Amino acid sequence: MKRVYNFSPGPSVLPLPVLEKAAAEMSDANGSGQSVMEMSHRSKDFKSIIEKTEALLRELMGIPPNYKVLFLQGGASLQFSMIPLNLAAETGGGGKKAAYIETGIWADKAAKEAAKFTGVEVRASSKDRAYTYIPKAPAPEPGDAYYHITLNNTIVGTKWAEIPDTGKVPLVADISSNILSEPLDVSRFGLLYAGAQKNLGPAGTAVVIIREDLIGRAAGKTPAMLRYDIHAGEGSMYNTPPCYGIYIIGLVMEWLKNLGGVEAIARLNREKAGLFYQYLESSKLFYSPVEKNSRSLMNIPFVSRVEDPEKRAGLESRFVKEAAASGLVNLAGHRLVGGMRASIYNAMPIEGVKALIQFMEKFEQA
Repeated sequence: MKRVYNFSPGPSVLPLPVLEKAAAEMSDANGSGQSVMEMSHRSKDFKSIIEKTEALLRELMGIPPNYKVLFLQGGASLQFSMIPLNLAAETGGGGKKAAYIETGIWADKAAKEAAKFTGVEVRASSKDRAYTYIPKAPAPEPGDAYYHITLNNTIVGTKWAEIPDTGKVPLVADISSNILSEPLDVSRFGLLYAGAQKNLGPAGTAVVIIREDLIGRAAGKTPAMLRYDIHAGEGSMYNTPPCYGIYIIGLVMEWLKNLGGVEAIARLNREKAGLFYQYLESSKLFYSPVEKNSRSLMNIPFVSRVEDPEKRAGLESRFVKEAAASGLVNLAGHRLVGGMRASIYNAMPIEGVKALIQFMEKFEQA
């Protein structure tokens, strides 16, 4: 078996021990004589899986008891609609406006989707410099229903170095691409959400962590499938949940706990990112366009220093193709920004980062 080093931003690399265990249990999970994909979500066999997955996530993230953990479908993008419907609807939030900080393409999408359901004000933006930095977050206003940030920006490779203090206004954050990558004080937030396909498991599942006092505010016309109170009341099983995705998330949680938890993976992530940024700082061909105090640990875009646009595009295309031929795949930048990008999530071993640096050094010399 030949495994490549997969730098995809999502769906992304999964830990090999997780894949191997899932393969071994494909037709007989936990001695049940059936695959998780065949289990009734109401059965005791699946109940033990979802309960264990939630317990491990709570333990690893230090989630306080007054927060609900929901496993939902629709990915993080559906949360762009669910959040305003549940936190700022006319009945629940009194028709209050929502504050958004625009730090990238996904943050922009979240704000535009929310504007379909409630008043939205973009209080700060880094669009003026192609989202290469995190802007200063102004204080919330008394009438804000919630205050939304995207904690790590997958496409442009920025992250919030400091979490803004929003006082009594609930702080809401998209943590899809940095969940469990380093310690996070959950109690600072009213709601956290993450698509699974980056640091948690396969695509198709979203995790929502919501403070209990924020549940039950949805307007009466909100569809049942989009209400947090209904999903919370049914233990994420109002309808058939993404069972296999939840099972894989549980295996990833076990893998992470065995590594030593979030503190241990954070040390490794800082080492991986440090090595790569150090190389980019010394390179005469490649560089990071992101300001140093805003750089992500998970997603590292880089571009060539060639000034001529046509030559630069040709060189970067050649780089991506030659890297893939060397077993370093999915290094092309997002289609909207171009360049290259290395996503080095929890499951990316440090050997993969070192292999990428070695390839880049040889490519630069050539």
